[in-house]
Amino acid sequence: MKYFLMRWGRDEYHPLIVSLWNTKEVLYLVNRSGNVASHDGCAEWVDRAINLVKPYAERLTLRGDTDFSLTRHFDRWSEGADFIFGMDASPGLVERAEAVAKADWTALERNAKYVVKTESREKPLNVKEPIVVEREFKNVKLMSEWVTKIRYRPGQCAKTYDLVILKKNLSVEKGEKVLFDDIRYFFYITSRTDLTPAEVVESANQRCDQENVIEQLKNGVNAMRIPVNDLLSNWAYMVIAALAWNLKSWFAMMMPDREKGRVMLKMEFRRFLNNIIRLPCQIIRQGRQIVYRLMSYNPWMSDFLKTWEVIRQFSTA
Repeated sequence: MKYFLMRWGRDEYHPLIVSLWNTKEVLYLVNRSGNVASHDGCAEWVDRAINLVKPYAERLTLRGDTDFSLTRHFDRWSEGADFIFGMDASPGLVERAEAVAKADWTALERNAKYVVKTESREKPLNVKEPIVVEREFKNVKLMSEWVTKIRYRPGQCAKTYDLVILKKNLSVEKGEKVLFDDIRYFFYITSRTDLTPAEVVESANQRCDQENVIEQLKNGVNAMRIPVNDLLSNWAYMVIAALAWNLKSWFAMMMPDREKGRVMLKMEFRRFLNNIIRLPCQIIRQGRQIVYRLMSYNPWMSDFLKTWEVIRQFSTA
């Protein structure tokens, strides 16, 4: 779940997007007035998403930031799906975190963002750091991260859930002097008891990948250009344009080569257009048949033809 603000003339809109993380499909795109709260009306669309996906998924996990941490719905949502939501660092939660014994904290080792397939390149020289020190700018450095979990029951819940606490040890420096150490806490509430605290943090951070979906809706399929007059008409335009993004995901899932399909799921929409859609083609009518003669070749051409054959077999079945 994600939200953002955009402007059309003197009107502002605050769309809500509910999407699938693994396939990047947009399940629901809801246009709202720009003055609504971030979580306004989202519970209804979360319920719809659960009902839509649950029959086809072995396990369903809801993820969202602190704005979607609606505790009054947790017990009901937990009956049909798992969830991982961020929680605001309220004074009460910070007090609970500070009460955790030192022996109960575990150092957080984050996984590498990607695997080097060839040879590791030498890390470039950090030219910014000496300037920050020389000019005595305020500099915040991450020294270490620690995680733990406790059992916690929100005030509007009848059930108890795992509360994962991430503690960041920051060093605030100015020039070559250390001013003070800053401890900050981040909280994640979850019904996933099968995950370690580190895995919960990693899964919660992966929700940020939806920013890429929003970027593709804005600049890929131009769903956020809002060219018409009012909220409902712009809403219809957004949904229609977002279907083009979903078509890319559906095409990728139909590809016989599953590895190529995963690459296409992450592909930008403009690259998809150039490799799959905008193919120069000569149409010839001869011998009571129509021949489509492709006039160029790219590395995706064979995958396009194989997937087209799969789709054709489905249409004749």
